Amino acid sequence: MAGLSVILPASNEADEIGACLEALLGSSPKPGYGSGSIPVPMPIEVIVVANGCSDSTADIARSYAPAFKGMGWDFQVLDLPHGGKMSALNAGDAVAHHRARAYLDADVRIGKPLLDQLARVLQTDKPVYASGDCLIAPPESFATRSYARLYARVPFMTMGVPGCGLFGVSAAGRRRWGQFPDIISDDTFVRLSFAPSERLKLRSAYVWPLVEGFSNLVRVRKRQNAGVAEIAALFPDLARNDDKPRLGLAKIGSLALRDPVGFAVYGAVALLTRFGPDPKDWSRGR
Repeated sequence: MAGLSVILPASNEADEIGACLEALLGSSPKPGYGSGSIPVPMPIEVIVVANGCSDSTADIARSYAPAFKGMGWDFQVLDLPHGGKMSALNAGDAVAHHRARAYLDADVRIGKPLLDQLARVLQTDKPVYASGDCLIAPPESFATRSYARLYARVPFMTMGVPGCGLFGVSAAGRRRWGQFPDIISDDTFVRLSFAPSERLKLRSAYVWPLVEGFSNLVRVRKRQNAGVAEIAALFPDLARNDDKPRLGLAKIGSLALRDPVGFAVYGAVALLTRFGPDPKDWSRGR
C-alpha cells in the first residue's frame, strides 16, 4: 500500500519537538492531494521515539496526538528507557507500517510542500534516496554565523544531497540494509548505501541548525569525521558511492576572497578538527 512512515528519534528534545511536529502538521498540500488530477490522500504515520529522556519530550509529543488524528494520520510515541539514536531508529522501524520511510531529526523544520514531494517520489519500485534543499537556520553566535556562510557554499552542500537531519528512502531502498548498525553517523551510512544516480534533491526546503559556538563546531565536526572514518573501516564497499566533491585551489581561493572572515573561522575549525585533542563529550551542543 502506498504510504510513508516518518520516524523521529528524540533524546531530551523538549525545546525542539513541538516546533518539529507543528511543521509536519503544517504540510500543504497534504501528501497525496498534490499528486494528480484526482486528489487521494496518502496514508501517513508519524512515530516519535523518545529515547533516554530525562525531560518532558515524550509528554510534549503525546500532546500532539489529537492534532495528528485530525489530519487523518496515524501517530504514536515510543518512550524508551535508554538513549541511543540507532536503537531509537530500529525501534521506530520495528513498528512502522509503511515500507517507504523518512527519518527526521527533532531540530529540523520541514517546509510546507516537502512532505508531499517526499512521500510521492518514494512510491516507486526502484531504490531511491531523497531529501530536500537544506537551509541552515540563522545562527546566533559570531563563530557559527561565520562558519555557516562558508559551509553553505561548499560543494557537498550545493551540489549533492546531504540529507542533514532529514532523508527518505523507498521500500526497495530500505531493503539495502537490515537494522541500523551501532555507528556514529546514520545519515552518512544511509546516503552511501545509494549510488549518486539514486539520490534525489527535491525542490522544497527544510531548515537545519548548526551548533552554536566555536568549541561546539569543532567537537561536532570531529564527531562527523569519526563517523565517516568508522563507516570506511566497517563498510568499505560503500566507498564506491562517495561522490563528495573536493575543494580545489580555485574554489578555496574564491571562498577566501568572497568572505575572508568566514573562511578564517571555517579554516580554524578544520585545523582544530584535524590536529586538536579529542573532546571528552561527544554530545551535540546548542
